Amino acid sequence: MRFLIGFSFFAIALAGGYFDGGIVAAALANQPHDGGLGFQSSAAPIMDDLVAFHTFLLWIITIIVVFVTLLLGIVAWRFNRKRNPNPSRTTHNTLLEVAWTVVPVMILVVIAIPSFRLLYKQIVLPEAEMTVKAVGYQWYWGYEYPDHGDISVISNMIPDDQLQPGQPRLLAADYDLVVPVDTTVRVIVTASDVIHAFAVPSFGVKIDAIPGRLNETWFRADRTGMFYGQCSELCGTRHAFMPISVKVVTKEEFGEWVAREQQAALGGDGKLKLAEAPAADAR
Repeated sequence: MRFLIGFSFFAIALAGGYFDGGIVAAALANQPHDGGLGFQSSAAPIMDDLVAFHTFLLWIITIIVVFVTLLLGIVAWRFNRKRNPNPSRTTHNTLLEVAWTVVPVMILVVIAIPSFRLLYKQIVLPEAEMTVKAVGYQWYWGYEYPDHGDISVISNMIPDDQLQPGQPRLLAADYDLVVPVDTTVRVIVTASDVIHAFAVPSFGVKIDAIPGRLNETWFRADRTGMFYGQCSELCGTRHAFMPISVKVVTKEEFGEWVAREQQAALGGDGKLKLAEAPAADAR
């Protein structure tokens, strides 16, 4: 019995430490870390809501687990054969049966309300300030900027032997998806061959890229920096080697980047167009 009580307090303390951020503070960053616990640090409103909902559910789950564990311990201790040689023959308890039916229903309702609210916020896109099209290929990404002179680039993973200091293995790409901070970005997602998935954890974004179909999602980065994701749908032999690197810059820097890309494209020495994408290396 003492063990069960101690375990219950330990579970509550562990949950409290998790929510206070003491356990996961070192693990939260814009990219995965060895031994990380919890989500990557949020950089968008959707991810803020996802983290809050996750925390809310974790409290509920922890309370339920502790409560059920205590009940099992009490039953095993008080109603074993030695302590209770003459068991009760009670078959019905109306109040108890109503309680164990109504309470779970109420818990599900409490969970459903924020869940539906978050789902609505993810699916219903707000008025976008710019649009980006992400196209999945075997095995790289192409990005188009239809609102900025049809800029288009091809993004391939940087091989291990070409990584620069600070660039994470399997996540760094030669060309980034560049977007401005504090801007609502509508992302149109599709694929050219098989099903891929566009996912950036810090933005709370994950959506399938399906050939012949346009899916859409959105994010609004609230701080500058480099943020990484990966294709999250098994798409072939090099599925693990098509990262998504998003560079969030200030609006002034984004304007300068757009001007450079447009000038480079007009000069013929810009980055590869989507139509000029190299053939996939199937090795």
